[in-house]
Amino acid sequence: MEPCHSKIAPKRPAHPLGPALRRTGRGALLTGALLTLGACAVPPGTERAPEQGISPEAMEQIAALAAPYQDLSTVERRPGDGCYWYRHVGPVETTMLPLRTPEGNPICSGTSAGS
Repeated sequence: MEPCHSKIAPKRPAHPLGPALRRTGRGALLTGALLTLGACAVPPGTERAPEQGISPEAMEQIAALAAPYQDLSTVERRPGDGCYWYRHVGPVETTMLPLRTPEGNPICSGTSAGS
């Protein structure tokens, strides 16, 4: 009768770089993730702060012009383009969108910081 030997796979030789290779792979993955997320950020100083304090009279006029599906409680005027924007809360993300009329035209004040 032949002896019963356990079938253990022979030990593979270690990679010459060993654990350093694994650390480098994790580091590259982390670096790639940070670069990807950083691409979504707005560089500081490139976007002007929205104007605060839209007058009640202006809000009445905006409400009369705006399409009904927009959230008028979050309206702000951006000085860069002179247009009004509102916060849209979607199923995936929340973003600022230009306030539009029912026909799809943007609602702007006619004055911008560039003029």
